[in-house]
Amino acid sequence: MYKTAAAVHILVKHKEQAEDIIKQLNNGANFAMLAKRFSSCPSAKKGGDLGEFKKGQMVPQFDKVAFSGELLVPHIVKTKFGFHVVKVLYRT
Repeated sequence: MYKTAAAVHILVKHKEQAEDIIKQLNNGANFAMLAKRFSSCPSAKKGGDLGEFKKGQMVPQFDKVAFSGELLVPHIVKTKFGFHVVKVLYRT
């Protein structure tokens, strides 16, 4: 069982925008640049970097992907904040 995870994310209001960002990432776009440009989260300044966090620190939908989603693959997660494009970097 993992205790911590590290992730980057881009927070947007609409699912279509999140899907478009994933298309751009799949075509080789830089995650940090897209985060700085599109993310409404304060983490945008750091390229979407959320750093390392413990299980239960994030909202449940985000936590689920952070601790069970495929690593290094962008996922769309809907939360009360909007749509997150999440890439889990590692788990410990």
